Parts: sequence; C-alpha cells; structure tokens
Amino acid sequence: MDVSTLVAPLAVRFELRFQPLAQGAKGCAFPCDAAGHVDMDALTDAAREKYLYARTVVGREFMRPAVAVSATR
Repeated sequence: MDVSTLVAPLAVRFELRFQPLAQGAKGCAFPCDAAGHVDMDALTDAAREKYLYARTVVGREFMRPAVAVSATR
C-alpha cells in the first residue's frame, strides 16, 4: 500500500508581502494566488483600504511587493 495516497497534501497558500522601506516600520501582507493576484472582493473593507494604500505608496513607504508562501496553513 502506498502511504502517499492516505495522506492529503497540504494546501499551499500564498501572500503578497509589502516590506517597509524605513527600518522599524511595519509591513503588510494579503492573501493571493501564486501569481500575486489579490481577490479584493474577499478582503474586509479595512484590509481592502490598506491593500489599495500599500499599492499606492510602493517606492515611497514600501518596497515592491513579493509573493511568498503564507506562514499560516
């Protein structure tokens, strides 16, 4: 019997991370797909506002965002 068929694979989740330019400042992250597309309809109103803000200030407050595997599963 092949054990791999008995264990369900873990779903890989991704997030789009905005790292701060200023040392000590906080970054932010949003759930996305592997290509970095964020489903804005799935975000809360507050998260959507923060996401749109983060996109607007890339280069001034945040580095260019990067897709990463989410720490939460």
